[in-house]
Amino acid sequence: MEHLTITQVSQKYGVTPRMLRHYEKIGLIKAGRREDYAYRIYDEEAVRRLQQIIILRKLRLPLKEIAVLLEDTEQAESLRLLQDKLAELDDEIVALTLIRRLLKQLAGYLGKCRKQQIHFDLLEDGELVEIAGTLAFPKSKIKESVSMEELNRAGEILDKSLPVRILRLPPCTVASYHYIRENPEEAVGDVVTRFVQESRLYEKKPDARMFGFNHPNPGVLENGIHGYEDWVTIPEDMEVKAPMEKRKFSGGLYAVMTIAFPEFQLWESLIRWVDESQDFDPDYSELGEEIMGGCLEEHLNWVFAAHNGWKEDGLPGQIDLMLPIKLKEM
Repeated sequence: MEHLTITQVSQKYGVTPRMLRHYEKIGLIKAGRREDYAYRIYDEEAVRRLQQIIILRKLRLPLKEIAVLLEDTEQAESLRLLQDKLAELDDEIVALTLIRRLLKQLAGYLGKCRKQQIHFDLLEDGELVEIAGTLAFPKSKIKESVSMEELNRAGEILDKSLPVRILRLPPCTVASYHYIRENPEEAVGDVVTRFVQESRLYEKKPDARMFGFNHPNPGVLENGIHGYEDWVTIPEDMEVKAPMEKRKFSGGLYAVMTIAFPEFQLWESLIRWVDESQDFDPDYSELGEEIMGGCLEEHLNWVFAAHNGWKEDGLPGQIDLMLPIKLKEM
């Protein structure tokens, strides 16, 4: 197999370049470089490991556990890990079976109320209320998996219960920095961190927020690189010096979902959620992939952590994926 570029791997396997670089950073995969080529390339071994990672992520295994499975040559720790996961799923299956029985009981009770034309009162069924009170909310609804098609289908089923919220972003003034080259997210982050620290932004605006987006998306440029742009909200009268630029952001309505870094594959889940919504349609920018369709990634608590100079932003990495939406036309 020929070596693949980061853009080719990203497009072929649906994994963002940023996620690939994160997998490298934590040691899950390794990229190489050719003397006559400036950018990352991936050999057959790296691609095979990536394919395994993708499958294991679809099985809802966290990256730390995936690392164990890929590196455990004796396989004892891997076996224990999977047995623990099976035990967790068994507990969830028991809970889901009980929930199904209770829902069936509830449907029967509701049907009886309807026939007798009496008001439905859930609290009248003391047994159901008592049993339901002992249940914990299950973390997952996957019971078994035997193919990638079924794994993808399971992901679509789980998407229907995604914790998506609707948020109206007000107009605001932002300081912006845009960079196109290899590793643009890191380069942009370094510049914006210096701006936050040197301007004492957090002291002037404790509610400052940071948004980022591809500019342009991977695959738009022929040379295999892409760009990234960061915005930090600032006081309207604040001066901004180069290389930062002062801009106005008009705000808008967004469907929002919080992820843990670097689970950017969940963009697909949020997109499906909006596409299947009965109330909203996507409201992508006409610039399309040039600015990621107008989607934003808000890095939560980032300004506060950058202000303090904390390594890796100092807080558990949480990001809000924000997809522009509009109300459906009636």
